[in-house]
Amino acid sequence: MANEPSPARPFALGTFSVGGGAPFPGLVTGEEVLDLRTVSGLRGSPGGSLSTRDLLERWAEVLPVLRELAASTGGGDSGSGRHRLTDLRVHAPVRPRQILQSGANYRTHVVDLAVAHEPEGGRPAEQVRAETAAMMDRRAAEDQPYVFIGLPSSVTGPHDDVVIPGWCTKPDWELELAAVIGEPAFRVSPERALEHVAAYTIANDVTARELVFRRDMPEIGADWMRAKNAPTFTPLGPHLVPAEFVGDPGDLRVTLRLNGEVMQDESTKDMIFDVARLVSYVSQTVELLPGDLVLTGSPAGNGMHWGRLLRSGDVMEGTITGLGTQRNTCVAEEA
Repeated sequence: MANEPSPARPFALGTFSVGGGAPFPGLVTGEEVLDLRTVSGLRGSPGGSLSTRDLLERWAEVLPVLRELAASTGGGDSGSGRHRLTDLRVHAPVRPRQILQSGANYRTHVVDLAVAHEPEGGRPAEQVRAETAAMMDRRAAEDQPYVFIGLPSSVTGPHDDVVIPGWCTKPDWELELAAVIGEPAFRVSPERALEHVAAYTIANDVTARELVFRRDMPEIGADWMRAKNAPTFTPLGPHLVPAEFVGDPGDLRVTLRLNGEVMQDESTKDMIFDVARLVSYVSQTVELLPGDLVLTGSPAGNGMHWGRLLRSGDVMEGTITGLGTQRNTCVAEEA
C-alpha cells in the first residue's frame, strides 16, 4: 500500500448520519461527503448495511476505488449521495472489535506523571525524574512496550459529550494518535508492521485518575478497566485518514486545548516506541483485525501535571497534524 501512488485529491473516511437516520460510511473530500452506500462497487449484499469496518476488511480491494472516487470531479455518481459536511452528524469513524492501548510511551509525560504521583513528603522531584528517565532508557533498550486492553463500549463520537460519572473525582484527558488496522496482523515484524496500518485517527483516552491504582490491593498494580472504560471515555475521530496521507507517524504534532488554553503540545517524536514497534509487539500475542485500534500513548500536559482536572462544562479540543479536530464538552452524569 505504501508504494502505490497517492491520488491528486486527499480523502478521509468517516461515519455520518442525517437527522435521525442510520449511520453510513462516507468519503470526505474537503467539505463534501459521499455516502458510500450509493457506490455499487462497494455495497455488500442487496439491502445490507455498510460500515467503515466493512471497508477496512476489504481494504486492498476498496482503497483503489476510494482513490478514484476522490480524484473524480463529482466524487461519485452525479447528484447521488453527496452531502455537505456541515449538514451531517459525525459519529466515531469506526467501531473496533479490539482496542490496544500503550501506556507510558512518551518520555516527558512519564516523568511528569511520576512526579505528580509521588506522595507528599516522598522522594525529591529531581530524584524521581532521574530514576524515571533511567527506567525508560531500560524499557527502550529491552524493546518491551507496556500495553493494556481498552473496551469498545467506551468509544464515543468526536463531537459528543464526555459524561463524567458521579463516582469519578479526578477525570483527566490524554490525547493520542491511534493507528487503525486494515490487513490482519499476527506476529508481524516491526519492518512489516506499517503495511497492516490502513489509517490513523485521533483518540482521547479519558482517565479517572483516582482509580488507576487500587489502594485496597496495592500489590496488584494499575486497574485500567475501572480507570479508563466508562461510557464516552474514548472520543474517537473525526475521520480515518489513510496512511498514505499522514506521512511519518513519528513526526506529528499532538495538541489539546482545554477551554481554549493549550495543555498538551508535543511531537510524536517523543514516543519511546514508534507505531511500527507497538503494532509488532501487540501482534506477537493478539491477532489484530480490521478496524482494531492501537493507541500510541499520550504526551506530556495532562491534568495531573497542571493540577487542573476536568469539570462539567469544560470543552476539550484535540488536534493531530493532518487528522482534523475533535471537540468534546464534559457534562456531569445525571443523578
